[in-house]
Amino acid sequence: MSDVATELRPPSDAVRPPRTAGAHNEDPAQDYRPPAPVPTTPTRALLRGFFSRGRDMLSLMPEQAYRDRVMKVGRTRRTIILVNDPEIVRRLMSDDVEEFPKNDLMSGALRPLVGDSVFVSDGAAWRRQRRMIDPAFGHIRIDRSFLAMQAAVDAYQNRLDDLAGTGATVSLEHEMSHVTADVICRTIFSRSLESEEAQEVFRSFTQFQGSVANLQLGRLLFGKAWAEVEQPPAAVDSARRIRHLLGGMIDRRIEEGGPEGGPEGGDIAGDLIAAIDPDDGSRFSRDELIDQIGVFFLAGHDTTAGALAWCLFMLSQQPQIVRRMRAEIAAVGGSEATIGLAQIKKMSFVRHVFREALRLYPPLAFIPRVAQTEGHFLDTRFPRGAMILISPWIMQRHRALWRKPDIFDPDRFAPGREKDRCDAAFLAFGQGPRVCIGAAFATIEASLILARIVRRYDIEALAPETVWPASRLTTRSVSGIPVRFRRFVDR
Repeated sequence: MSDVATELRPPSDAVRPPRTAGAHNEDPAQDYRPPAPVPTTPTRALLRGFFSRGRDMLSLMPEQAYRDRVMKVGRTRRTIILVNDPEIVRRLMSDDVEEFPKNDLMSGALRPLVGDSVFVSDGAAWRRQRRMIDPAFGHIRIDRSFLAMQAAVDAYQNRLDDLAGTGATVSLEHEMSHVTADVICRTIFSRSLESEEAQEVFRSFTQFQGSVANLQLGRLLFGKAWAEVEQPPAAVDSARRIRHLLGGMIDRRIEEGGPEGGPEGGDIAGDLIAAIDPDDGSRFSRDELIDQIGVFFLAGHDTTAGALAWCLFMLSQQPQIVRRMRAEIAAVGGSEATIGLAQIKKMSFVRHVFREALRLYPPLAFIPRVAQTEGHFLDTRFPRGAMILISPWIMQRHRALWRKPDIFDPDRFAPGREKDRCDAAFLAFGQGPRVCIGAAFATIEASLILARIVRRYDIEALAPETVWPASRLTTRSVSGIPVRFRRFVDR
């Protein structure tokens, strides 16, 4: 059953119905549906996909996609099979990964930036890289990384104090990218984002995100399997610039003596430089080091930044949720006390809020795979080369798996509410052997950032009725989320 009866379209071509994004919700009993396309018939969804502002897969998916376990998507040159069944998805992402490797579209989009890194490789290449980078994962353990998180958020609070003092209008997505990029920069290279080189890496990542061609509608409808994905010149140039900058940072670390020349206890860059394949004794080449560090930088800041931006936008429309968060923060940490790891671990409601933001706006809305052989799921057959589409966006809003799936309800993750959610269908961090190794890192990082921002600032969304999601490289807004920060005054 759809939670909203009338169809929503992007703000350019329709007026939103009441009780959705665009108005503050002071009534805790009133459901809040943040911005997202309302599923409709296949024909209308196809037309909307072509003519809406987003022009992407979110608008293309019909109502049937949110109800069926397995579905063939439209009439396309290349067979596309959408899979929503948790057990089949588990097989695809855990048991049958060799038969359904990463899709050529996803790999083609990322290869200019991260080469044949652990994020896009498959088979023997992936297994070799995982063997070698596993030691580096120790540096994203919370007990080793929390001080870097705190330092980055301390620096960012100074920035927000200045913005709040002037009343400047800023992009919420840009601001969250700034603070999360600083966190990952300190974790990888033990240096802050404020260096000129790190700032240029950050700017280039932003440009790459905005220009890269990923799951584009025309390619999905008319493209052939295993066709070469030609990236726009802007994306290629941004990727080349990022790789050049990362290469320079790696060269300096090697000149300093590799891991021995780094900080006490080492960091990710040092571990990767020192990594040795236990099977053959080989090390990463310079290009391979750039590949892997590019993945850490991309996955370590861009995905978390997008989820935080959506989370803070929804909070700007839900003051009663903000009040509950502030009460919890004050209870465990005090309104002006430093928030440490022990306090963060006690903030269960803050974590529920972030988890609900990840459910509604998963960083990767679609996870494409490619069938190496013909086969079938349930009664739906597919040929070799078919695109098998796993969609966290759809599974996490599926009518049969979640209660009121389009409604922002952080309490659905509380103990005792298990019947209102489907944990097996929560894919924001992936699943199986390629599950996000930084899930705990990202959750603590996001909880710290949310707690520090919510405790100290109010956020005013300047044009909430224009905010609309689109599936780009990650789930972002079509035209930005302009906001103002103001210092919170407890009356």
